[in-house]
Amino acid sequence: MPAAKDYYQVLGVPDKATPAEIKKAYRRLAKQYHPDANPNNKAASERFKEISEAHSVLSDKDKRRQYDTMRRFGAFGAGGFQPRGGTQGAGSQRFEEFDFGGFPGFGGLGDLFSSIFGKGKRAAAAEPIEVVAEIPFRTAALGGKVPVTVGVTEACPTCGGSGAAPGAQLNQCQECKGRGAVTFGQGGFAVTRPCPACRGRGKIPSEACGKCAGQGEVSVSKRLLVTVPPGTDSGQRVRLKGQGQRDPGGAAAGDLLVTFQVQPDRFFRREGVDLYCTVPVNLAQAALGTKLKVRTIDGRHVVLKIPAGSQPGRRFRIKGQGIEKNRRRGDQFVEIAITVPDKLTKDQEKALKQFADAVGMKY
Repeated sequence: MPAAKDYYQVLGVPDKATPAEIKKAYRRLAKQYHPDANPNNKAASERFKEISEAHSVLSDKDKRRQYDTMRRFGAFGAGGFQPRGGTQGAGSQRFEEFDFGGFPGFGGLGDLFSSIFGKGKRAAAAEPIEVVAEIPFRTAALGGKVPVTVGVTEACPTCGGSGAAPGAQLNQCQECKGRGAVTFGQGGFAVTRPCPACRGRGKIPSEACGKCAGQGEVSVSKRLLVTVPPGTDSGQRVRLKGQGQRDPGGAAAGDLLVTFQVQPDRFFRREGVDLYCTVPVNLAQAALGTKLKVRTIDGRHVVLKIPAGSQPGRRFRIKGQGIEKNRRRGDQFVEIAITVPDKLTKDQEKALKQFADAVGMKY
């Protein structure tokens, strides 16, 4: 029996390839071996199946982790699977059974393969889409809503997802005999996947839709209002169920993962749930004392008393005016910065020197 090819070898990428490298390799090979580009070419069709299967595993984080674990334990050698015994599959094809019971954390291979390749007609949701949304500092602190635009594919409005031009006939797919799925062997086990020729529809149009080129789907930009929880930090994520990529095979739409990136503020900076800001005072205000109006994160102002003789860099605490998160409210800390005039008139300079002499200041 021919051994299964290593999925990394199928796509021509190293086993440390990034998701972007895997996606790029798949797109290049899928375009080259797609049945539409190779009509009546059985070899190209089989190659396309291999490419599709390899991509379906390596592009999924959880499936790839399981697959890599199996490779480390020797399930995939340089020549593919190393079977331990066999059973007779449907028809005349012989399928092998594998037992991972001797390895910690592994039961029968059937459960493991089911988690990687799926069971029968059971359809998993499409892969989630991840986007980064920049949000204002104040929105992150207080919470609110921000618009997020995400590119997704949806059913073509012209053909309704069938891939057929208006008036075209839909004929049974000869590749899958109308089932919408194909089953093929990979190194001793059977894999069922959506048919690459009809894209899982079971039908092939006599004329392709001009809007979507027969794909049955088009790329669109979707604009959503995303709720930002109060106290959001950079790197925090929210998951929007069913707002991601539509699955052409009919499975549930994937989720949208939004990662927030908080923009800096010109006045506030944040440390945990506490806020910090700097306010300027002149020499007279610092020496004699004064009262200042200081802005808080919610847009109000509080009156802050600056005692006489306050030194540069002194901090004052405004209790309970920080960020509220997880039922905890932080404080606001105000640091004073003493400003000095750029230029003095002769009379001002004379008066300042008299003041300095009177208090014993050196200059």
